[in-house]
Amino acid sequence: MKLIGKNGTGERLAASSTTDTDTGVHTTDQSTGTLPGQRTTAGGGIDVTGYGPEALVHLTAGHIAAASTGDLLDTEDGTDGADSFETALAAREQAALEVRHRGSADAGDPGAASQLGALLLRRGDLADAEPYLRSAAAAGLRAAANNLGVLLHQQGHRTEAAQWWRQAAVAGSAPAAHALGLQLRDQGEEEAAEYWLHYAAEHGHPLGAYALGDLMEHRRDVRAERWFKAAADSGHREAAYRLARMREAAGDKDTAETWYRTAAARSHARAALRLGVLLEARGDLDEAARWYRQSAQNGEARAACALGFLLRDAGDPAAAAEWWQEAAEAGDGTAANALGALHAGRGENTVAERWYRAALDAGDHNGAFNLGLLCAGAGRETQAEQWYRRAAYAGHREACNALAVMLLQRGDRSGAEPWFSKAAEAGSVDGAFNLGVLHAGRGETRQAQEWYARAAAEGHGEAALQLAVVQEQRGNLVGALDRYRQAADGGSPEGAFRLASLLDRRGDADSEAEHWYAVAADAGHRRAQVRMGVRAAERGALQIAESWYRRAAEGGSRSAAFNLGLLLARQDSEAEAMLWYTRAADAGHGRAALRLALLALRRGEAVQAENWCKRAAEYGPAEVAERAGRLLGALNAELSA
Repeated sequence: MKLIGKNGTGERLAASSTTDTDTGVHTTDQSTGTLPGQRTTAGGGIDVTGYGPEALVHLTAGHIAAASTGDLLDTEDGTDGADSFETALAAREQAALEVRHRGSADAGDPGAASQLGALLLRRGDLADAEPYLRSAAAAGLRAAANNLGVLLHQQGHRTEAAQWWRQAAVAGSAPAAHALGLQLRDQGEEEAAEYWLHYAAEHGHPLGAYALGDLMEHRRDVRAERWFKAAADSGHREAAYRLARMREAAGDKDTAETWYRTAAARSHARAALRLGVLLEARGDLDEAARWYRQSAQNGEARAACALGFLLRDAGDPAAAAEWWQEAAEAGDGTAANALGALHAGRGENTVAERWYRAALDAGDHNGAFNLGLLCAGAGRETQAEQWYRRAAYAGHREACNALAVMLLQRGDRSGAEPWFSKAAEAGSVDGAFNLGVLHAGRGETRQAQEWYARAAAEGHGEAALQLAVVQEQRGNLVGALDRYRQAADGGSPEGAFRLASLLDRRGDADSEAEHWYAVAADAGHRRAQVRMGVRAAERGALQIAESWYRRAAEGGSRSAAFNLGLLLARQDSEAEAMLWYTRAADAGHGRAALRLALLALRRGEAVQAENWCKRAAEYGPAEVAERAGRLLGALNAELSA
């Protein structure tokens, strides 16, 4: 019985912009400053995660001077047309607005002070902005209180920032409630954080809804889905992605796909990746490839890797290698392993080794296992063992199995068994089968059967075959048939042959028997090939019979060589028939030797006939040995006469 196994061969914060005015709340996607951390994930990120003043054109002193004098600035590439004019016009308007606000603010207008403070805050002039925002906030303007909180948070004064956000939130500012909620959450005050995030979400603030959903999902609160949906409906792509993941986990792939599409359409890289995975699973490969490509172009290495596999399967290994290389260079271990396998298949072992090492450096222990395979295939057994051990100690189950096979082959049973056990317990089907072989070799039938059953349950054909043989030996033919079918379905040629033989003996399933003989024969099973030849000859299909006999005979089957000789002799190809009789007889086929003895007698070659008779008597079976003995007696009498 053969062993089976391969033994040779953190949080990121993006600040956003919000101006909370006395008449409403305005939120944009521009990024300025830093606010309390928003949990997010790489590959698409979130649209907006913090709050600050609304966006404006960032001005230089040159822009302001040009706007004031009416001059246009030349651009570096010489384009001084519409874009330069619009930029300069915006700068002039902005400068005029600042002058107007500053005059009113200095005259005691709190509204103008609030607007000027927001403008200066957006521009990064925190020191100039602070007194205006403080005066406006002290006058009760919630927009100023919110923006003062943003400014103080940027300066690291978080306690005072929270005080002003609270004042603005109490006055009805949803952005301030959101910012306050984030800060409270980061301080571990989740109950208070939930209150303010809920307030922001209920007042239509999409990022408040997202943050509330995020907090609830963290606490495994089923209400998280509602708030992710509210944020997603307002255009929040990360919320759409998170909602899709929740629906997919619940088994609702149709709804998940809808939300993945929503997020992916907004350039969310991981949503495009997951959408591609769903589409590939149902066979929509062209569309899956399009989404993988979009995700990869947005920086998702796993999508580049997946696209590589699609292209390989479509017969374009060159394009696959390009995407795998892009993914591998971005740190994707699976892609590096795929590149290694591609080069190993071409015999480029040095390049393959480099990529396997890159996979290992990326934290993928398949790299160590593949290095072991590469070394074993090159006959570098010591290095192979070292790589197998490295992968095995990291928990790689197939490396455990390969290491155990290597140890067992050199006679170290006590060293092999723990690794077979570790492989099997980790889910290696080959490991479970090999553990069964180990127990069977020690006569521990019950333990062997348990491991065979475990491997067979995972589709291991050879394990199912061992179980079937035991059932047949016990006379349980129904159970044997079931196990033989399982073995055949699991890819065991011997299982397919034995199934066909058992059906043949029963005589009530000839077409099914023919099918399984053919399956085994196509897989190179020589006895099945002989049986296919016999069945073809019985129905007069001599060309088909000859074809099967030749395949089996050329593969070393002495029975096939003898039958081919008989078939050729009937077709008057005596010379070629003699060649196949001789090959069969040299391999120990008694009937072939007896046939050669008779043919030698026919030609008058008594000495050669005697030699073939002796060999036929030696090879058997009993009937042939008896006939050969009688013929040998007659020959001796004739020779002595």
